[in-house]
Amino acid sequence: MTADFLVAASVAIVLLAVASFSVRVFIDGDTNWHVAAGRWILQHRLVPHTDPFSYTFAGKPWVAHEWGSEVLMTLAWYAAGWSGVVLLIGAAAGLAYAMIAAELRLWMGPVGQAVGLALSFACLQPFLFARPHIVALPVMVFWTRCLLAARREGRAPTLALAPLMLLWANLHASFIFGFAVAAPFALEALIEGKDKFRVVWTWGVFGIASLGFALITPNGVEGLIFPFMVMTMKVLPNILEWRAATFQQPTLFEASLLITLFLGLWRGLRVPPLRLLLLLGLAHMALQHVRQQAVLAALAPLLLAEPFGRSFAPNRAGTRLDPRIGLADLRRWLPIPAALALAGVAAVAGLRLADPLVRRDNGNVPVTAIGHVPPDIAKLPVFNEYAFGGYLIFSGVHPYIDGRADMYGDDWVSEYLRIISADQPDVDEAFGRWGVRWTILSPRDRLVALLDKRPGWRRLYADAYAVVQTNVPAATTTATQTGAKP
Repeated sequence: MTADFLVAASVAIVLLAVASFSVRVFIDGDTNWHVAAGRWILQHRLVPHTDPFSYTFAGKPWVAHEWGSEVLMTLAWYAAGWSGVVLLIGAAAGLAYAMIAAELRLWMGPVGQAVGLALSFACLQPFLFARPHIVALPVMVFWTRCLLAARREGRAPTLALAPLMLLWANLHASFIFGFAVAAPFALEALIEGKDKFRVVWTWGVFGIASLGFALITPNGVEGLIFPFMVMTMKVLPNILEWRAATFQQPTLFEASLLITLFLGLWRGLRVPPLRLLLLLGLAHMALQHVRQQAVLAALAPLLLAEPFGRSFAPNRAGTRLDPRIGLADLRRWLPIPAALALAGVAAVAGLRLADPLVRRDNGNVPVTAIGHVPPDIAKLPVFNEYAFGGYLIFSGVHPYIDGRADMYGDDWVSEYLRIISADQPDVDEAFGRWGVRWTILSPRDRLVALLDKRPGWRRLYADAYAVVQTNVPAATTTATQTGAKP
């Protein structure tokens, strides 16, 4: 038992350290508007139902479905700046993987645990960003482990688990996977159960209770519908994280799939049919949209732990806590491992806080470029690169568009793509309609070259990540900066 605790704690500390010192954690531009949204919620003490950030969609409906995670991220930011945010993400990832390690330990030895954790993290690592899906990850893992435990014991999940859906639904839209996992387990219980009425009643009550708690959000039914609405958007293939997986170049995801397939065929893996259908569904989603690889990374090791364990030891029933162990034993055995675990967490957190994180330029976060935009120009209507919208919001600039494609919709995003590709009629119409006075774009955007050739437009700043252009006369900008009359 002490060894199991130390293994789980060690996994959590390793994940905390990886997230805390990874250069990738802040590479995603959406991190910025999530923190800005949490800041807005805390300042106004309400969850917005209309857009408070862009100037193009100001006042239009917005489903702030991740508000709980955004508040947590902002509280961490208030507490310790960006270092606080990254520690929150590391703690969430660490807790999730500690529980995955514990589930693997029920069925496997140290080698099996190590292989399972390595394959899982290989799939998750590209998506270890400071975003709400990681904040909600331990909830997803805990929920699934509880369902697995219920099935092992031949019962329905306890009703005490249902309120967890209230937390999950307010953290991230991945709560819908909670029902996707519960449904095949309930059907499996019905098929195998002798007392059909009891199975229907107990699982039905649990399902209805969980659904009821999932509706207790600021968005109600709209929040329940939201994940399905997003999946029907036509512009998803134009957004990097919603693109299909490609195997033109080797990836860790491909390697993990192939290794898992090899091991499964080698060991003659037998997975119950409904769980196999669930796994295939998750794999399909991961292939269809790369962002779902994180879900597969979390759930696949939980669903495959028992089949792999039984492939080595067919009669294994799953390691359980010895019922003879009492509270006195727990108090005697756990203090030293717990103290070591806390010391490890404190060491990682101390190292991270001792060297505070500073946001640096990348392809999604134009820190230096925004710093070179004069305040008088920053207040004027802007046309921006999609990925830059989050940092504009965080910096107090109202963007033309940002990462909330679900709010803007298919037509708006499609028009934006035509503008950014320098389709002149769309450029002229949009710039005239909104009175665009400056732009902040990626050097790769074709619109940059078009504006370079337009009379009255000039470059205000450029670097490897961003180009700022404006049609505000240079004399006007200089005069405003110095306080003189233009």
